[in-house]
Amino acid sequence: MTEPHQVAATSPGRVNLIGDHTDVADGLVLPMAIDLATTVTGTRGGQFVEVTSADEPDIVRIDIDAADPLAASSGWGRYVAAVVAEVRPSTGFRGTVGTTLPVGAGLSSSAALEVSVALALGFDGTPLELAELCRRAEHRASGVPCGIMDQLAVSAGVAGHALLIDCATRSIEPVPVPNGVEIRVIHSGQKRRLAESGYATRTAEVREAEERIGPLREIADPAAVADLEEPLRRRARHVITENARVIEFAAALRRGDLAVAGEAMKASHRSLRDDYEVSTDVLDSLVERLNGTPGVHGARLTGAGFGGCVVALAEPGALTEGWLVRPSSGASVSR
Repeated sequence: MTEPHQVAATSPGRVNLIGDHTDVADGLVLPMAIDLATTVTGTRGGQFVEVTSADEPDIVRIDIDAADPLAASSGWGRYVAAVVAEVRPSTGFRGTVGTTLPVGAGLSSSAALEVSVALALGFDGTPLELAELCRRAEHRASGVPCGIMDQLAVSAGVAGHALLIDCATRSIEPVPVPNGVEIRVIHSGQKRRLAESGYATRTAEVREAEERIGPLREIADPAAVADLEEPLRRRARHVITENARVIEFAAALRRGDLAVAGEAMKASHRSLRDDYEVSTDVLDSLVERLNGTPGVHGARLTGAGFGGCVVALAEPGALTEGWLVRPSSGASVSR
């Protein structure tokens, strides 16, 4: 008889410093893995994947041979079931899920859960392969047509660095986060639910714009959207200008020019508010207050919007609210 196989798999969350809603158009993003994480611990063996969480009342139990693991799953269990459907493990798993990540805040708690579960089940591949598998699982579980940024950021994180990711080529360039700067994540108090938001509509609008004028990642001049009708014009303009801001922000970080980086963040929020229309009054008020705080270089909503969190780039001690997050290494597993 095979001895039970003990496993501990950990995946960080992520904060996106700049470059939101560009990954759906194969654009540029600049997230970083953070030192808040989800850990799955337990034992491999048996016929079922069974996991519990201190934060959720339901026990998730899935037959590894089930034709459709999602059929009898609900809530957070759908994400576990979707990973089981993608990994198709040869043996089951019994364990627990613990997290320091706030759920529904825009810090990729779902991606962290997917990645840590996949590793706990025995996935063995590159960070990109892991990210692609977990992105498919996200689509299955939520029905939200997300890009690959979240899963790739938490799979491939580099300590001390943000990641400049080209979502078309899947290339990753680590960008050092300067010493002497703090990155704060502040929850707006407004919980978001992407499946119930306008996320899918915005994605469809971007894709329709691309059918009219071509891949947005290849367009540098925002004037190229002039012949599109609204709201396609504004959606496309956001993607084009946000790609440019990602490049500007990354260059500013490399040379330690936090003032320029902060201005790019402020411009990004205005674009997300006015052109992409994923901000809210609550987010706008929080961003305005933070940007008016001495020592704050720039603040913007982070993630998909419709609630959730704001990220701020600040001098040490300028802000005390929210989470002080540090650039972390990516997902790992000990067997």
